[in-house]
Amino acid sequence: MRRRWLLGRALHRRRQLVAVADRTDRIAPGDILGFMCVRNENARLPFMLDHHRNLGVRHFLIIDNASTDGTADLLAARPDVSLWRTEGSYKSARFGMDWVNWLLMRYGHGHWCLTLDADELLVYPHWQTRCLAALTDWLDRQGQIALGALTIDLYPAGRVSEGTYAPGDDPLGILRWFDSGNYQVQVQPRMGNLWIQGGARARVFFASQPRRAPTLNKIPLVRWHWRYAYVNSTHALLPPRLNRVYATDGGMLTSGALLHTKFLPGIIERAAEEKVRAEHFADGAQYASYYDRLTADPVLRCAASTRLTGWRQLEALGLISRGGWV
Repeated sequence: MRRRWLLGRALHRRRQLVAVADRTDRIAPGDILGFMCVRNENARLPFMLDHHRNLGVRHFLIIDNASTDGTADLLAARPDVSLWRTEGSYKSARFGMDWVNWLLMRYGHGHWCLTLDADELLVYPHWQTRCLAALTDWLDRQGQIALGALTIDLYPAGRVSEGTYAPGDDPLGILRWFDSGNYQVQVQPRMGNLWIQGGARARVFFASQPRRAPTLNKIPLVRWHWRYAYVNSTHALLPPRLNRVYATDGGMLTSGALLHTKFLPGIIERAAEEKVRAEHFADGAQYASYYDRLTADPVLRCAASTRLTGWRQLEALGLISRGGWV
């Protein structure tokens, strides 16, 4: 019943979307599709799109939520992007997931679909040499219809405001550090999804209330069916069987990571704006101190921080797994 309710919300909220550049007639059978809801990401999107385009995403279906920085123009000019615009409330649309669920329902059926935020870069074992089509072929042969991923917060060596970043730059040129070991894992009994917390945001911003820290487990890559629905961001799906992206027999399933590039220069101004907008959290007052600490320009790196070197390092740390894919 909850899944039907979510699909009903998606059908209703589709009326808030206005097509700006509809190129969905270019989608071919077997194409891997990318889905996003974005706002004011003109600086981050060029590299982000190129990264996933190089991995093998053939078409991007993107919702622009009232950007004011030229994001819509940038996206509308890309021949492999279909773009919709909405002035609707991100929070009221379940943080954009009602809109995304509609596009997935309408265009994703039968395709492997990658659903991301603009500040996320998907990596997985062998990602530099093996494209997404190779990965999804492996997943198909294993009967694995979804790929789990851990969100890894990346941060600079100094204060979060330091450095310069231009559109098209690799964010890993600035964000080279991460927390390698302070993660807590539970299984949510209701839907069987993992619930992982930790990383730099938990350590720095939620040290006194670790249960309030952001959820880091996601399921971004799914062989989609129109009856599926994301419940909260890409942390969990319905039906519940889709959330079993982890092994229960002592083995391991193939998994990836989402390199989280939130802490690029400009984050302080963005945090101040988002605190006023109060569109990103169900209880905006609860996160007021988080925004205040972020606008204070903190240093996230500590003595226990680890410099990112590649996917093999992440595998050795137990943060991703080949799961038999060699």
